[in-house]
Amino acid sequence: MKSDIRVCSEWRERHDRPRYTLSATCPDCGATTENSAPAPFDPEDPYGEYRRALKRRHRC
Repeated sequence: MKSDIRVCSEWRERHDRPRYTLSATCPDCGATTENSAPAPFDPEDPYGEYRRALKRRHRC
């Protein structure tokens, strides 16, 4: 599920802490915003297959 909360893409350069908003631009500096939620998984994860197999094995 994609989060509606967005963070200023340039907060490290322009602000002393992250600026969160629901709009497409930062209300303080006008920079674009990006999704604040981390990616749920990395499709290029070399150990993902083994980790998922281990989870399936221990769910019983």
